[in-house]
Amino acid sequence: MVEMLDTVVVGGGAMGSATAWALAGRGREVTLLEQFEPGHTLGASHGTTRNLNLGYADPTYVRMLSESLDLWKLLGQQSGSEQVTRTGTVNHGDPAAQASTLQVLQSAGIRAEELTADEASERWSGIRFDGPALHMPDGGQLNPDLALPSFQQVAREAGAHIRHGVRVVEVRILADDHVILTLESGSGTETLHARNVVITGGAWSNHLLGDLLTIPKLTVTQEQPLHFAPTDQGTVWPGFNHALVPGSPGFENAYSPVYGMSTPGEGVKAGWHGTGALTDPNHRSFAAEPNQRRALQDYARVWLPGVDADSFTEISCTYTNTEDEDFILDRIGPIVVGAGFSGHGFKFTPVIGRILADLVDGSGPAPAKFAAGRKIVGSTFSDRRSRMPRKTN
Repeated sequence: MVEMLDTVVVGGGAMGSATAWALAGRGREVTLLEQFEPGHTLGASHGTTRNLNLGYADPTYVRMLSESLDLWKLLGQQSGSEQVTRTGTVNHGDPAAQASTLQVLQSAGIRAEELTADEASERWSGIRFDGPALHMPDGGQLNPDLALPSFQQVAREAGAHIRHGVRVVEVRILADDHVILTLESGSGTETLHARNVVITGGAWSNHLLGDLLTIPKLTVTQEQPLHFAPTDQGTVWPGFNHALVPGSPGFENAYSPVYGMSTPGEGVKAGWHGTGALTDPNHRSFAAEPNQRRALQDYARVWLPGVDADSFTEISCTYTNTEDEDFILDRIGPIVVGAGFSGHGFKFTPVIGRILADLVDGSGPAPAKFAAGRKIVGSTFSDRRSRMPRKTN
């Protein structure tokens, strides 16, 4: 007789680990499969800093932020490791958007304040401000290298079965409550049967889903932020987000808005958002694109007086982008999909785990904006890339 597992989660990065955590915490039987060994640096969920930027005006994301702050605290209590470093975050460069965001956040009970350029410069001398800044003191930093093992530790303690070094090579749907998974590992090939399967494959989502389901287009890019050496180790750094528009005075060669934060022991991280080269996650170069790297150095010379723009180390990760930069969180038959986090999903990780677990057990739908069958009007991702500077030298 075939052994039928309740739920298998395919992909043990941030979102898959959080889903296993949420399901196991409800007493559900869950198996988490990850193709690589713990601590790998081949996807999106590695490194020690991610920006906990609270600067959203969209009501759906703001509600998720409020819940996320509570769930990160819960994970810290359960794992014994505090998950959030409260450095605060500061956004600047778009006063109108900042004013709108301030109003929305305050209405939601999330602390936020507007500072003048002089006030912001006095607090954070490493950053240049030429207009008002939106300060969110509850923002800060998250640590993927801490969060993933924390989710998995708590999930395992609640009964989850977690396997690394296991690659899913085929997913077949037999019925609305029966999926067959073909796996490869160091010990050979095996087959699993499950009532529910959650696909949280990150950059490998296209490989896993193939023609199995119809979902919004996913585009994988290799992003290349830099860690710049600080010029003064005593400088205080918040997380920062700069809505510098390409062609605007002060930096005409911007590829996109810039995000950044201080990574202890490594430098001040800064990067373009979603402008990396298109890539296959199985065949990445891991090398920075020279023009984008030089432009980021130029940006640092103008806007980050607290760093040495000529002293840096390269970082490499992947974004898996939807055209509208909204996530895919949906259930189609026995398959639950969590994908397309578009470079801004990590802060929502525990909420996404909760939503995907809800989809598994039928306790609630995901927000409509994340539906797999939604119609995407316009393209934030393509529009941003179309505005990128075109250089040949």
